Amino acid sequence: MGGNAWATTGPYQPDLAAAFRQAQAESLTKDDHGFGGRSVEELWRDPAWHEYIFTGGTCTVLDFPGMVDATDQSDGPFMRPLTDSEVRAWSPDGRPTYEDWDEALDTGRLEFPDRAQGNCTVLYRDGQPALIGYWGVTAD
Repeated sequence: MGGNAWATTGPYQPDLAAAFRQAQAESLTKDDHGFGGRSVEELWRDPAWHEYIFTGGTCTVLDFPGMVDATDQSDGPFMRPLTDSEVRAWSPDGRPTYEDWDEALDTGRLEFPDRAQGNCTVLYRDGQPALIGYWGVTAD
């Protein structure tokens, strides 16, 4: 089977790893996927969660146990921020808006990562950081 591509946004924080953890907590609050009463960290220690993620996934930031450095090219499942040069390849000013990001994903100028991987980047509004755009592909 191939993985399912997905995209969403989350709240901005200057610390992208903290923003990612916040987005995960918010996603888990909206839908615990039948694993109620546990934190993201607890879920990733549960073999039943691994089975759930690797055979279907959530199509959310919950599909990844953590964030790696932008230059880390390890196989997933990890969320990886884009490097500045990767952002500038589809957003020359390096300050993409939500609309720029959405259009780049829709047109293929910005590609989805491989299965069991995710990417993220800061999105701007009126020249100021406003959101984090997350996109990825499930492992299944």
